Amino acid sequence: MGGRSAAGPAADGQDAGDRDAGRLAVLLDSAFLLLLATSLSRYLTHHADNPQVPWVLGLSLALAVAQPVGSWLAHRRPVAPGRRRRLWPLAVVVSLWVVLVLLAPSFAWCAVPLVYTALRTLPARTAIPLVAALTLLVVVGEIRLPGGVDANLVLLPPAVAALATAVFLYMERQAGRQRVLIADLVRTRRELAATERREGTLAERERLAMEIHDTLAQGLSSQQMLLQAADRTWDSDPATARTHVRTAAEVSARNLAEARRFVHDLAPAELADGRTLEQALRALAERESAESGLPVRFLLDGAPVPLPAAAQAALLRIAQGALANVREHAGASAAALTLSFLGDQAVLDIADDGRGFGPVGEAGPGADGPGADGPDATRPGTGGRGHGLPAMRARLRQFGGTLTVESSPGEGTVVSAAIPLEVR
Repeated sequence: MGGRSAAGPAADGQDAGDRDAGRLAVLLDSAFLLLLATSLSRYLTHHADNPQVPWVLGLSLALAVAQPVGSWLAHRRPVAPGRRRRLWPLAVVVSLWVVLVLLAPSFAWCAVPLVYTALRTLPARTAIPLVAALTLLVVVGEIRLPGGVDANLVLLPPAVAALATAVFLYMERQAGRQRVLIADLVRTRRELAATERREGTLAERERLAMEIHDTLAQGLSSQQMLLQAADRTWDSDPATARTHVRTAAEVSARNLAEARRFVHDLAPAELADGRTLEQALRALAERESAESGLPVRFLLDGAPVPLPAAAQAALLRIAQGALANVREHAGASAAALTLSFLGDQAVLDIADDGRGFGPVGEAGPGADGPGADGPDATRPGTGGRGHGLPAMRARLRQFGGTLTVESSPGEGTVVSAAIPLEVR
């Protein structure tokens, strides 16, 4: 009855239901034909010399063709949603059977498959009266049989019809409830999948925003500062101006490498080719010192412990973002990067001796709450961006880490990022 559909479990369930309905239709058609042949054999045995034999033979042959053909049409050409069912096959079969029973009561028991066909084809309010009429005709046919009236034959057809109708209607209601439940489950599954896709898209956007903020945006900021410095010294000190321009070109080349790395796998270029986090931080400190003129030292405390690549990338991005804040807003004369391995966690400290900031923008030393927006939120010239620290916290949250900001006016700032060593 057709192959598997790509629409999912609902389509598979519908195909299975169609196959089951087809098998049941074949079974009922076979039962009808068997009852029809048995009734015809009995009639010919007892009424071989009856002048109505040709009519009975013709009607029997017509029924033997009409019932399977009508069932085949109903199964092979299902009714489209919103359209009325085809009733003429059932009407033809019932009409032929009624005439045949009036001619020969022996054919009355062929009504059993017809009862199911009527219940399956018609709505309950129409099928029940039709089943009652068919049952009444069966009772009349039994009464007309020679040999006297048997009370069991009179009472048995209504009992069988009532039982068959009750069971069928109950099963139909159960099937309807199951169809509604399956439709609800499929709809819920689709809504859940759509929600997961939206959440995945938002998470990916947030990740890309953090990557761009900590790399390309910081690189462009450095280029801007270098080119502005070159412009100021272009006439008075051409050699220094050219140095600034060359440094800006190096920053641009590095940004281009980062952009290409984004396209490839979003891994930091500094950690490519097997370089360790310590090597990447040391290179970052040297590069920052050369490009901005701000002396940056790198210190390693403790024996290095391997970290997952994603955790190393997060710490490196945090260092880049923090140094960019120092360069742009702190007014510092020196800064230091310290990577410490403290047994159960790795801690990266970014310290500067700049102007610091007061409790207006952060909740005090060690704050890691909503008010701890630190340099990004309070230092002059930031324009209220406040994106750096939230991005750092979001990075650390993925690894169960924490961010701590300590600062006081005139005493500099220390940003500490801690990641558990047994990070999943």
